[in-house]
Amino acid sequence: MKSTPGILVIVPCYNEEEAITGVVSEIKHIREKYNLNLDILVVNDCSTDNTLSVIRQLDCLYLDLPVNLGIGGAMQAGYRYAFRNDYTMAVQMDGDGQHPASELIKVIQPVLDEQADVVIGSRFLERNGFQSSFTRRLGIRYFRWLNHLLIQKTIHDSTSGFRAFNRRTIAIVNRYYPDEYPEPEAIVQFGLNRLRIVEVPVIMRERQGGTSSITFFRALYYMFKVTMGTLFVYIRLRKP
Repeated sequence: MKSTPGILVIVPCYNEEEAITGVVSEIKHIREKYNLNLDILVVNDCSTDNTLSVIRQLDCLYLDLPVNLGIGGAMQAGYRYAFRNDYTMAVQMDGDGQHPASELIKVIQPVLDEQADVVIGSRFLERNGFQSSFTRRLGIRYFRWLNHLLIQKTIHDSTSGFRAFNRRTIAIVNRYYPDEYPEPEAIVQFGLNRLRIVEVPVIMRERQGGTSSITFFRALYYMFKVTMGTLFVYIRLRKP
């Protein structure tokens, strides 16, 4: 692959001491394999385990947030870093290892080809690899319906955190990004800003360490909170 514009891969981390070394190592391997002009920024969201100590041993950029902001706050910190340091593209990859770096090229290619402002890696287009739990898939179908209702666009994997943004999108999320469980809510934000959203099929896998923070009751809270947040974004950004 020819030399690429500046790419920042942002990896939000909360208590990922078991997985983060492998995540960063895989991204470095892909960077070298495809000769990508790519930096890695790990955002430690005030972890309570040894994640920060592990990150400090890695050869990558990192931010250490003094308070826990949640995934949305951690990602906006990363996007602000990308905007202020003039990166042309920002990529989000989870710190738990669910997103294999071998799929990174599929996610960034539509942005490199100037065919998309936002690219979402979807596990449901070809249904290969880890498909998540039945309960979570039901929630994803609900958010697919809600997003289509509000912006008339079908996104099959609206909760996917495997995403790439071009410079125009980075400028938008630098100003505002949903603060908690942001992925479905941000899709409405992107649609109302008339960004070109493209889904590409990717293979995901189960987390490579640690435990998920999503319990049954947190999942119910998640659906309620994201629904309210999505509706507020729609009311605030829609044009008459």
